[in-house]
Amino acid sequence: MTRIAAALALATVLLAPLPGQAQDDALSAAEFDAYTRGKTFHYGAGDGPYGAEEYLDDRRVIWSFLDGKCKKGRWFEQDDMICFVYGDTPEPQCWSFFAGPGGLVARYQNGPAQTTLYELSQSRDPMLCLGPDVGV
Repeated sequence: MTRIAAALALATVLLAPLPGQAQDDALSAAEFDAYTRGKTFHYGAGDGPYGAEEYLDDRRVIWSFLDGKCKKGRWFEQDDMICFVYGDTPEPQCWSFFAGPGGLVARYQNGPAQTTLYELSQSRDPMLCLGPDVGV
């Protein structure tokens, strides 16, 4: 192997995405919708579970922090990001979604501490949401 070929081979290995690392191009709204619609995703942050979201028709969503409480909302595209609004939080929460080798990777774009979530699992099963608080 020539030195140039060896250098090119090494560069290819070093520049390849790591497992779980997102690719550079954010998903468009059409790509995001095609990948998520009709599915429920569980997301992780750091080394643990973070939350789950069910993606419905007409860009409607249901979110939960895995506590049994669910928030209904919707998503829309804005400035190459996917933004979500929920009934109790009218301020859009905008994310950039990327297709990684292990699934979706999402980077929060609203705050200085940029949260990154990653797909733990996906299914066609609806989310389990508990009813309103009962009792005194």
